[in-house]
This record gives sequence, C-alpha cells and structure tokens, in this order.
Amino acid sequence: MAGRAEAEKLDRSNELSRFRERFYIPPGTIYMDGNSLGLLSTDAEKSLLRRLDEWKNLGIGGWLKEEKPWFVVAEETGKLASRLVGAEKNEVIFTGTTTVNIHNLTGTFFQPDGKRNKILADQLNFPGDLYALQGQLRMKNLDPRSHLILAGPDRNGLLDEDAIIGLMGEDVSMVFLPSVLYRSGQLLDMERLTAAAHERGINIGFDCCHSAGIVPHRLSEWGVDFALWCSYKYLNAGPGAAAFLYINKKHHNLLPSLPGWFGQEKAKQFEMLPEFNPAAHAGRWQISTPGILGSAPMEGALQITLEAGMERIRATSLRLTGFLYDSIMTRIIPADNRFVLLTPREQHCRGGHIALQHPRADDIYNDLLSRGIVTDLRPPNIIRIAPSPLYNTFAEIDKVVGSLLETAAEY
Repeated sequence: MAGRAEAEKLDRSNELSRFRERFYIPPGTIYMDGNSLGLLSTDAEKSLLRRLDEWKNLGIGGWLKEEKPWFVVAEETGKLASRLVGAEKNEVIFTGTTTVNIHNLTGTFFQPDGKRNKILADQLNFPGDLYALQGQLRMKNLDPRSHLILAGPDRNGLLDEDAIIGLMGEDVSMVFLPSVLYRSGQLLDMERLTAAAHERGINIGFDCCHSAGIVPHRLSEWGVDFALWCSYKYLNAGPGAAAFLYINKKHHNLLPSLPGWFGQEKAKQFEMLPEFNPAAHAGRWQISTPGILGSAPMEGALQITLEAGMERIRATSLRLTGFLYDSIMTRIIPADNRFVLLTPREQHCRGGHIALQHPRADDIYNDLLSRGIVTDLRPPNIIRIAPSPLYNTFAEIDKVVGSLLETAAEY
C-alpha cells in the first residue's frame, strides 16, 4: 500500500535520484509544478553564464567564434533535441515560441483544396492553440465556426481516439492535436492517429509541450508530419525560453508560410539577396534572429536530459505518477469522495502529471502553497501535480498526499 515506508523504499532504488542535487529547489518548498515551469539546474546556469561571458568579451564576434558560434545555436541545439523525440538531426530546430510555431507550421500544412478545407482539432486543447487555428482559417478567408472541427470529450472528460478518427472525413485537410492533454494528463496514441490520418490522405501535427522531455517519441518512425513544443516545462530551459519545431524530412521541400531571414541557407544568409533561398532542412522554418541569452540555458538543461536518458526518465515518471495515483485512490478519495481523478490509470494513456478535481480546488491549492507545496491550479476546479523524475522524490509525494488530506478536511 502507498505510504511513507513504500516511498522511502522507492527512493532508495530510484536510479535518477543523483540528478536532484544539480537543481535549485526553491527553499522550503516541495516543487511539483514542472509541467508549467521546470527548475533551474547548475548545468543550465553554467551555459547561461558562459554566453554572458562571451558577449562581454567578444561582442559581435560571438556570432562566428570558432567554438559553439551563436550563428548555428538553433541548428546544433535542434540536433541534440532530436534524440529526445525520435527524429533525424535535420528535422528539428530550436526556434520561435509555441504559438508562433503553430502559426508557422499550420500555415504551411493547412492548404485547403476543394472540399478539403477544414481543420480537425479538439475542444480540450490549450486555448492558445485554438486561437492560432482560428486565425489561420480567417487568413484563408474561412469561417472557424464551420471549418474548425473540434472533437469533444467523452463522459470521463477525455478524448476518444476512435471518435477522433471518425471525424477524419473527406473534408479535412489537416489534423492538429495535443500529444498530452494539458488539463487531464491524458496521453494520446500519436502513432495510431498518424497512421489513420495518412490512410485518409490528411497531414497531421502535434503540440508536444506536455510530452517533450517526459515521454519518449518516435516522430520520424511514426511518420508524423510536423510537431512543436516548448522548452521550459520538462526540459527546464527557463521561463519564456525558445521552442522547438519538427518537420518530417519528406516535407523539407515545402515553403514556410512565414519566411524569415534566419531560414535562409546559411551559406547565402549574409549575401542579403532579395530572393528567399531556404535551408534544405527544418531550419528553413526559422523566422528571426535567435535570442542567444534566452536560448543559452537550454544547452545545459538538455545535457542533463540526455544524460538521464528518455527511457529512464519515462520509467521513473511512471513510477512517480503511479505512486501518486495509488496514494490518491487508497488514501484521499476514501476520505473525501469530492476528489475525482481525471488522469487515466493506464500507463500508456498517462503523461507526466496527475490531475485532480475538487469543488474547492482553489482553496486547496492556496492552502498547499502556504505549506510550501507548489502545484498548479487550472480554474475552476483542477489541481495538477507533476513530479519531475529529475528532482522530485517519492517521499515528497507522500508529504503532498498527507497535506492534501489535512487541507481538504478544512473545506
């Protein structure tokens, strides 16, 4: 049964526990909000300080210095990150922000043609994603009310993959879905959905913000057309850090919908030609000059993730969320049946966080915060708890559960 003794046993056998000492845990806190903002590591701090030092001592010379020049930071970081998502090195680029990349990639892949003039998405996706899709439809003189198909939740508040596939009709030009639903933590079967879309001649892309760095992917093997993700959640690159985008190599001949000078072929970039000569890889979807200081922590943070390994990160994450899930089922819900678990129990359907619903969620969240326990509130009634495999412990989860019991009893 989940409890303190079991937590201590699991901590003793946790093969990733050694990484905790390389992160700055806010003093006096149990930090369980890595699915919103991951913590600073000593590795990320060092790479940021190194870039500051380069700027101080080299000035503009930093762009083309011999070792790790700024000019190719986006490409080199993309090559490293490709290992996390099962992509080829030239299919990933470190650039833009999540919403900018959604506009960039959906603008490229959504090409209405005849009766194929609709986008299929879902009601449960992050609102910013839906705003971008609505904007893309309006830019093509299409009404989102009739051209944006939204798959709705089932009776458990989750997405039914069979229902999504059923909506992939002859009028759908593109599908865009989250890999992990940001509220519930449900993990979709990206391989199955991709195969279903391609069987119907439809391009498909994914927002992987809540899976990158916590769930291994095989984007190239699955044939996913495009994907994008931020770097400040499980990848721990810092607040507002740049994002990533992935383009399957079979699409590297496409022209970006938002061309910019940094997407130019490197050899010709400084020729300042009036014609756009795009790079021959995912780098052609870059728009602007990268923010070197804002990108700097990613190098160190990425090295930690690669050192830990995605398979070990996923295995530890499943043990952490499994322990939390079982603790809620055996200790919390029997004591207060107002709590409802929204996250699927099955491992293959679970991302990196657990979502718990309660009518007094806002009060409980604030009470936990006063106790030094940092979770995440999603109004009106959802608390998300995200134990990071790199810096959280099972003992911390046990303390969170105990505090939830005490706090809920007050409401």
